[in-house]
Amino acid sequence: MMRDIKMKNSKMDEKKRVVVVGAGLGGLAIANRLQSRGFAVSLVEKNPRVGGHAYPLHKKGYTFDMGPSLITAPDIIRAVFQQAGARLEDFIELVPLDPFYRIYYHDHTYLDYTFDTDRMKEQMARFNPKDAARYDDFMKVSKKIYEAVIVEGMGSKPFFDWGTMLSFMPRALKLGALWPAYYFAGRYFKDFRHRFAFSFHPLFIGGNPFRAPAVYQMIPYLEKIGGVLYSRGGMYSLVQALEKLFLRQGGRLLTDTPAEEIIVRDGRAVAVRTRQGMMPADLVVSNADFIHTYRDLINPQNRQKWHNKRLERLDYSMSAFIIFLGLKRQYPQLLHHTLILSHRYRGLIYDIFKNKVLADDFSMYLHAPTRTEAQMAPPGCESLYVLIPVPNLQGGQDWTQLAEPFAEKVIDFLQHSFGLEQLRQNIEVMEIFTPLSFEKKQNACYGSAWGVEPHLLQTAIFRPHNRSEDIGNLYVVGASTHPGAGLPGVFLTAETTERVILNDMKMEQR
Repeated sequence: MMRDIKMKNSKMDEKKRVVVVGAGLGGLAIANRLQSRGFAVSLVEKNPRVGGHAYPLHKKGYTFDMGPSLITAPDIIRAVFQQAGARLEDFIELVPLDPFYRIYYHDHTYLDYTFDTDRMKEQMARFNPKDAARYDDFMKVSKKIYEAVIVEGMGSKPFFDWGTMLSFMPRALKLGALWPAYYFAGRYFKDFRHRFAFSFHPLFIGGNPFRAPAVYQMIPYLEKIGGVLYSRGGMYSLVQALEKLFLRQGGRLLTDTPAEEIIVRDGRAVAVRTRQGMMPADLVVSNADFIHTYRDLINPQNRQKWHNKRLERLDYSMSAFIIFLGLKRQYPQLLHHTLILSHRYRGLIYDIFKNKVLADDFSMYLHAPTRTEAQMAPPGCESLYVLIPVPNLQGGQDWTQLAEPFAEKVIDFLQHSFGLEQLRQNIEVMEIFTPLSFEKKQNACYGSAWGVEPHLLQTAIFRPHNRSEDIGNLYVVGASTHPGAGLPGVFLTAETTERVILNDMKMEQR
């Protein structure tokens, strides 16, 4: 029989014990929130360090963020620190970026996407003056969706019943928030550049702009008022801040400790089994991948709703192919965030999400933090992260064979078609991360970094709930639950789940 892992602090035994599985950003956020509420929280993580998808890579003086690379809606993050009696700014330094992104189109034109209304209109007018004139109208509606989701709290309100859903529907319909994001943008803009610039944001949360609901069109306004920010030292500095806050509050952290099973007795989660021992719990919160949580950590006899066949029917998001390049020179045509687009938009998206084929063409996102912080690379050098959306592993691609040829194809494109001169000759570090890497290192089902795809029938009440429908005292945070993926979304899942737990425990929110 496995031994129980004993709590070191006898005072903790008097508190409600919580075990959080997975120390990604969602796990760190809920662990901090519950610890500050007086729970005794233990956080278990399979990897040697916390962070989940927000893991760092250091090699030969180059520093890379391996997952999220930008911060938006900082007030949502600040709330976690404030609840613990701390200030985010005492832990990290946030640097506003302007422009937010540079978007290069297939015809070699580009748009610098910025919060500045006049600069946006001036750029847009060069391509289509009528589109520029409609920018304000688009932002007015984006603001109204933002107010409903963020200001009025629909994004952190659990959707457990149809009453909640139906109360939101009339407003959502009036705002057009249930239209696909691309068609919503198309009501305002005619030029292909602007239709992309104001519909691509669902891709940042693993969504297909042609079927993700326009509720995500709040993001342009969210960025406009809150900015797009960089955390000095890279995204991992935010991870380290959350880890430090958790330990400062008395939380218990176990790394190199993969969860092997969530123990259920009489229909309730009562412990987490790890290879180090059994961890008794009054509550269990999983920040692990949703399918992995149910399929691999919970005995099938305890799963009435989320049985294996139902899990297999979930639509999972795309995956990503990432190349980390340490370069001996810099490329000033790249901003901190740069998008380089194929001539295809709809067709490429459908190849990735629906057809699940690896197309001959590709679009990409490049992150060059050295544009803002030179210390992310040796002097005069460039730390470059190249992310290409690709099908998840349901497409059947053999990445053990495809990885190196595909990487060479991408580098060849960047050097010869895009114009990063002598790129290949200046590569000092090159690391590749494929969908197989996501599956192996993050337990990400189908190699998807974003979990359950955010389309209309997997949003709000249709999305996996923050409280398990099958098992008492089991809760979920992270990209696959409500409200969804992306940095603000994941932090809001923690806020939502905390609200559910406090209500379930009949604790007064302070």
